[in-house]
Amino acid sequence: MSPSPSTPTAGRPRSGARRLPDATAREEILDAAAELFVRRGYAATSTRLIAETVGIRQASLYYHFANKEQILAELLEATVRPTLTHAEELAGQDPDPAAALHDLVKYDVGVLLGARWNVGILYALPEVATEPFTRFRRERERLRLTYRTLAAAAAAADIDDTDIIGDLVFGLVESVIEMRRELPDLAPPEKLQRAVTAAALRLVGAATNRPG
Repeated sequence: MSPSPSTPTAGRPRSGARRLPDATAREEILDAAAELFVRRGYAATSTRLIAETVGIRQASLYYHFANKEQILAELLEATVRPTLTHAEELAGQDPDPAAALHDLVKYDVGVLLGARWNVGILYALPEVATEPFTRFRRERERLRLTYRTLAAAAAAADIDDTDIIGDLVFGLVESVIEMRRELPDLAPPEKLQRAVTAAALRLVGAATNRPG
């Protein structure tokens, strides 16, 4: 049975070589959109341009995503959701708070630096304050509060205002987004992970002589 006229279909075969040979069409769309949003700007990027960059028809893109906002929302959520999942796993292990903070910071920095495109620079877009991005904002806030909780648990006895310290740790982690954009001689990811985790532990007054 053929689909009704209102049902989106996968469209015609793509033109040209695949961007990511082992990726699904959805993953290729996300990759192309991330590159265009970061390099050209969100407002200057249309769904037609994204489709052309992938080598598919615009109708094929709509088979996977309803609009440009949905694409951006998924890209943004992918910058925080893995770290939230990791935080839940750490909580289930009931680790030492300082060790958990060290592990979470290291993991989060790895996520932000390991992404193919520096999507975090899009956090400040005015569009991100609108309804289509509510889930992203909620998840990012959950992550911020997770850092507050861990900072309070790991803080030395003489540390006051642990909420502020937790927010400072959160900001320190996200500072690698701007570093990645602004510094042509950015340090290797592993070195940055070590530096940021050590700085985070110093902020809470915890020992910094931890491996990795």
